Amino acid sequence: MDNTLNKLEQKLNLNFTDKKLLRMAFIHRSYLNEHSDEKSPHNERLEFLGDAVLGLIVSEHLYKKYPRHPEGDLTNFRSSLVNARMLSKAASVLELGAYLYLSRGEEATGGRQRQYILANTFEALIGAIYLDLGSQKVTDFVKKNLLIYLPEIIEKKLYKDYKSLLQEKSQEVLNVTPLYRVLEETGPDHAKMFKTAVFLGKKRAAVGAGNSKQLAEQEAAKIALENWS
Repeated sequence: MDNTLNKLEQKLNLNFTDKKLLRMAFIHRSYLNEHSDEKSPHNERLEFLGDAVLGLIVSEHLYKKYPRHPEGDLTNFRSSLVNARMLSKAASVLELGAYLYLSRGEEATGGRQRQYILANTFEALIGAIYLDLGSQKVTDFVKKNLLIYLPEIIEKKLYKDYKSLLQEKSQEVLNVTPLYRVLEETGPDHAKMFKTAVFLGKKRAAVGAGNSKQLAEQEAAKIALENWS
C-alpha cells in the first residue's frame, strides 16, 4: 500500500490488517479501464456492504436515542442522514476524494469532488472497516464522522419529507396534486443522475437533481416550497 493511504490510516486512527482492503475502498471503476495490471477490484462490492452496515448502525442508534419517536420519524431521520448529500459531505470533511484512484478522464472532470463518487467511497470505506476491524470500530467511525450531523438535522427539521409537504400545501391552496416528470438522465447505469421537474397543474414549479429519481423529486419539491413563500 502506498504512503498516501498510510497517512489516511493515521488521520482516521485506524490500523488495517489487510491493507489491500483499504486500497480497494478507494478504487473507482474508471481506474481499472486504464490500469489493466491492477490486481484489486473496484470498490462497488464494498460499497454494497457498507450501505447495509451503515443502515444498521444508524437504525440502532436512532432506535435507542429516540425511544418516544414513532417509526415514521425514525425513517425520516435515517433517510436525511444516509443520503448522497450527507455522505458526500462527511467524505469531503475527511478529504476522502484526495485518496481516490480515478481514470484521467474522471480526474479531469472533477471526479474527486463529485457527490455520488464521494458518497459511494464513504460507504465502501465503511464496508472495509467492518470487514477488517469489526463492528465496534466501524460503529465508532460512523458515530464520529456521520452521526455528529444528526442533532442539526433534527433541530432544523431537515428530515421532513418535502414531497408530502408540497402535496399538502398544493392540495390545500390550489386543489391540485403535484406531478413529477424526469427531464434528463445522465451517467452510466451504476451512477445515474436524474433531473426532475415538479408541475402544479400546468405550471412547472421547480426542477431538482439527484442520483436517484426519489432524491431528484425531493429536491424539486424542496425548491418548489422555497419558491412558494
